[in-house]
Amino acid sequence: MLRTLAVSLSIANAAVVAAYSFNPLEHLAGIAPYFEPQDPPLEPSAPQGCNITRATYLVRHAAIYANDFDYEEYIEPFTDKLGNATVDWRKAGPLSFLATWKTPISDEELEDLTKIGELESYKLGVDVSLRYPALKRPDRVWTSTAERTELSAKSFIEGLSRSNETKRVEVPETEAEGADSLTPYKGCPKYSSSYGSEQSSQYKEKYTAPIIARFADLAPGLNLTADDIVGMQQLCGYETVIRGSSPFCDLALFTPKDWLDFEYMNDIMYFYNTGYANPISGVLGFPWVNASASLLLADDAEQDIYVSFTHRELPPTVMVALGLFNNSAYSGANEPNATMPLTTPNYNRAWRSSVILPFLTNIAVEKMACDSYGYDTGDYFRVLVNQSPQQLPGCDDGPGVSCSRGMFEDFISSRGEEFGGFAEKCEPEYSNSTDVLTIYEK
Repeated sequence: MLRTLAVSLSIANAAVVAAYSFNPLEHLAGIAPYFEPQDPPLEPSAPQGCNITRATYLVRHAAIYANDFDYEEYIEPFTDKLGNATVDWRKAGPLSFLATWKTPISDEELEDLTKIGELESYKLGVDVSLRYPALKRPDRVWTSTAERTELSAKSFIEGLSRSNETKRVEVPETEAEGADSLTPYKGCPKYSSSYGSEQSSQYKEKYTAPIIARFADLAPGLNLTADDIVGMQQLCGYETVIRGSSPFCDLALFTPKDWLDFEYMNDIMYFYNTGYANPISGVLGFPWVNASASLLLADDAEQDIYVSFTHRELPPTVMVALGLFNNSAYSGANEPNATMPLTTPNYNRAWRSSVILPFLTNIAVEKMACDSYGYDTGDYFRVLVNQSPQQLPGCDDGPGVSCSRGMFEDFISSRGEEFGGFAEKCEPEYSNSTDVLTIYEK
C-alpha cells in the first residue's frame, strides 16, 4: 500500500514538473523579440456583426543589434571583462560556453536593424494586409527619421503591398516640433531619459546578489558585478534577434526566477520613465491618441489605414494616455507608485514591459461598423496591443470590449482634460512648439 502511494506521488510530482514551462524571450522587457501575448485572452478578430472600417497604428521599430546605452553601460563592459578573465572553464558548469563564445555585436552595428527585425517588420505588413482585406492600402506610412525606424517602415510597406503605391513619409526628430512629431519627448524638457534609473537600480542590486555569488563559485576570477549580470541577460535577447538563439537564454544559466527579476527591474524603470509614475507620460502620449481619434471619428478620411513608426519611448506613454495596464485601476486608490515596490516584486502587476514594449510592439485603434445582437447599430471603437483587444476604462459599452461613438468621444475628451496642453506642461524652449499632432494632415 505504501509503495503504491509512493509511486502515485512520484507520478503526480513528475506531471507537475512536466507541466511547467518558461520562455525567457517573453520576459525580456524592451528587448523581447516580438510576440503576441493573449493579455487578456480575447479574440482579436472583429466581434460578431462588426466590420472594421478604419484603423490607426503606432509601431515601435523592429529588433536591432543593440541599443547604444545598453551596449555601453552593460554589454561592452562585460565582454571586455570576459576577454581579460582567467578562468578554468572546464569547471564552470553552465558558464563553460563562455570559453569559446564570441559577441555578435560590433560598434559599427549598434542601433542597426537585424535581419530578423526586417523579417518581422515585413511579416507585420503581411499580417495587417490580411487583417483588413476590405480596406484600401495606405498611400502613406509615417516614420521618425532614425535609420532603424525608417527601415522598419520600409520592410513593413514591402509586406503590406508588392506595389510601389505606399510612400514613406519621414517626420523629423527635432525638439522644435513639439507635439507635432513621432518623438514628442525630445521636445519636452520635463521628460528625461534617465528617469527610473535610480529606482530600478535598487531592485537590480538586490536580485543580482545571489546570482553573482553563484557564478563566483562556478568561475572564480570572473568577478562579475550587478551590471555584468544585466548585460548577460540582455545578450539573451539581442543575440537571439541577431543569430536566432543564445546560450544566455539557457535556464541552467539563469533560472525562471532570475528572468522574472530581470523583467521586474525593467518594469520599474519603464514605470518611472514613461509610465504612470511619471506625470508627464500621458502628456507625451495624448497627441497621438487625439490625432488617431480625429482620423477615426471623421466622416471621411484620406486613408483607411494609418501607420506610424517610432521608438520605444512613445508606446508606453500612449498606453498611459489611454489608461491601459494601470496597476491601480481597480484599487480604489490613486497611488500608482505604491503598486511597484522597489525591493520586492509585484507579481500581479498589470504594467509589464515585456507585454507593453517588445520589439515591433504595436498599438491599434479600430473603427467598426456594427449590427450586433444586443447593441444599437452604429460605429464602435476599440484598442488592441499586439493584436490583443484591451478594455478602455469607462469606455466599454459595445461588442467585445469596444465602445460606442458617443462614449468614445467622451473618453477622448476626458483624457484631453487630463493630459492635453503639451506646451504648457512640457515648458519647451521653443515658442512655436505645438500641442497637437498634425502630420497626417500634411
